[in-house]
Amino acid sequence: MDKKLKIYIGLLLFILLGIVYVESIKPKEINWFPSYAAKDKIPYGTYILHKEMSSLFDEENVRDVYENPYLFLKDSTNRGTYFFVDNALNFGEDEFNKLLSFVKRGNNVFIATNGVHIDELNIKTKSFNSTSFEEKFYQKMSNPSFKDKEYHFDRDFSNLYFSKIDTLKTTVLGELLIKDGNDSIIGTKPNFIKNSYGEGNFYLHTFPEAFTNYNMLLDTNYEYVANVLSYLNKNNSKKEKASGGVDSVGSDAIILWDTYYKTGKSRITSPMHYILSSKHLKWAYYIALIGVLFFIIFKGKRNQRFIPVVTPLKNQSLAFTRTIANMYYEKSDHKNIAAHKINYFLEYIRTHYRLSTLKIDAIFYENLASRSGNSLEEVKKIFKQIAVVESKEKITQEELIALNKTIEEFKVLKI
Repeated sequence: MDKKLKIYIGLLLFILLGIVYVESIKPKEINWFPSYAAKDKIPYGTYILHKEMSSLFDEENVRDVYENPYLFLKDSTNRGTYFFVDNALNFGEDEFNKLLSFVKRGNNVFIATNGVHIDELNIKTKSFNSTSFEEKFYQKMSNPSFKDKEYHFDRDFSNLYFSKIDTLKTTVLGELLIKDGNDSIIGTKPNFIKNSYGEGNFYLHTFPEAFTNYNMLLDTNYEYVANVLSYLNKNNSKKEKASGGVDSVGSDAIILWDTYYKTGKSRITSPMHYILSSKHLKWAYYIALIGVLFFIIFKGKRNQRFIPVVTPLKNQSLAFTRTIANMYYEKSDHKNIAAHKINYFLEYIRTHYRLSTLKIDAIFYENLASRSGNSLEEVKKIFKQIAVVESKEKITQEELIALNKTIEEFKVLKI
């Protein structure tokens, strides 16, 4: 190895060490991922709330649940308040039936998520919209015993509220307070409710950000969380005062903390995932790769062999597709093309939105609208158009183009 090559290698190693040093002292960027996991200390984790649960309830009565509700609630002896906090919750039909039976026996379920539509409880949510130029949103408890204190969250959130409730079984416990730029109240909407079901209650909240680390450390917002949790005494439904007051959190309240439905729950899918999730192991891995690269470069210079050029097989997929398309086009068989398009669209719904297309009814329309981001009217419109096409023996080129355009617009992600 000559002197010039040694200088190049030394310079490269110096640059590499410099990069490692800069990366090690660089301030870590704030991770705003909505994790809601108890292990995460990031702003949208729930580490603080999970840790403080033992001060609000007896420590031995706070239990982590690592399996889905369907499996956990097979044991009918489980009791207490099933506590769900996450960015989005999508229970399966069997799972939710288990939760209904759990509450009916005299237990509670607390759900804080960005939007919940529960047909069984006659409850729906909606995002608040107004014509005000500048809006400020505050959280407050409805009960006068909380002194109407308002709590502000200084980051953007979904501003959801309950647009439909069963007034005979539902009690409004908290509200979303909306003010304009002059601090004038322009609206109040329910965002925390209690719905009686059987011998127990569902507690539903549309502002899960309130329970995150960031909000808990913001001003006195931890008081709001404590006020919300004060309703979760296991005998709360029997102990509430006639005046509307609430009991303090009881020592006998059992909290079943859900860790299964969490956006940021731990998923070690492979050894490589574990290595890359650790800062030090990741850099050790990168340095090892660079060392292997050096070995290949300098070893290859001495033992390089001739590599024959192998002509790859020509991809005929595009030509085949064009041939089939031209055949259909020349025959003007628009109905056949439309039938294929409709079949592909139904397959897209089954695989992308996990919905069965065997039965197209009102429930199917509502589920597809909720999962796809399209309005219920748009869903009904496209299936009405499909029904018209399927009822005809022949269709025109214009009808085929219109059907294709409607389907492609439906697939576009709605923000």
